[in-house]
Amino acid sequence: MNRREFSTQAIATGVFAATATLGSFARAQGTTPVEGTHYVRLTQPLAVPPGKIEVIEFFWYGCPHCNDFEPSLDAWSKRLPTDIAFRRVPVAFRADPFVTHQKIFYSLDAMGLIPTMHRKVFYAIHSQRQRLDKLDTIAAFIQQNGVDSAKFTEHFNSFSVQSKAQQAVKLAADYKIDGVPAIGVQGRYFTSGALAGSSETALAIADYLIAKVRKAG
Repeated sequence: MNRREFSTQAIATGVFAATATLGSFARAQGTTPVEGTHYVRLTQPLAVPPGKIEVIEFFWYGCPHCNDFEPSLDAWSKRLPTDIAFRRVPVAFRADPFVTHQKIFYSLDAMGLIPTMHRKVFYAIHSQRQRLDKLDTIAAFIQQNGVDSAKFTEHFNSFSVQSKAQQAVKLAADYKIDGVPAIGVQGRYFTSGALAGSSETALAIADYLIAKVRKAG
C-alpha cells in the first residue's frame, strides 16, 4: 500500500530459517537474489548506530499488506541473531491518516505497549473496520483495551512523539521507500514483497542481505 500499489502475494505460514535462506531462495527462484531486481542498494549509505546490524520494517497501520505480513514478520524478528537490532518505523506518504497512525505507534512505544497493542491496532483497523483517524476514537479504543487513555493522549500530543514521527518520515525518504511493507538493512539495502515476489521471500532476502552485511564487516 503506497504511492504505487504493491501487489503482495499471500503470506504462507512458514518463515525461512536464516541458515537456509540462500539455498531456499535459489531452489525457489533458480538464482541468488539479484541487486536491482529482488533488492535495492542505496547509492548513498545511511549512518546507522554502531555495534549491531540495523534492520527496519517500514509499515503503515492502514496497509492491508502490512497487516497480512505482521504474523510472519513477528515470528521472523523473534528468531533474529543477537547481533541484529530490529525495529519498526511507521511511514507517512501524506499527512492524513498516516501521521495520526505514526503517533499511535510512537505513543504506544513510549508506554512500552508495542508487544501487547501493536497487533490489536492492526486488528481494529482491518478486522473491526475501526478508522482510528481521530484522537477521540483512538482514545476510546485505547481505553477499551485497558490502557490509560489520558496518559496515551499526553504522549500522542507530546513534542517527543511528534519529533519521532518527523524522524520516521525523513528515514523513509532517505531509504527511498515508496511502498510498504519494506525491510531496510544497515542503511545500505532494502527489499519488499513487491521486489522479492512475496512477503515471505522478502524475509529470505532480508536474511541474505544481513549475511552480506555481516560478511562485509
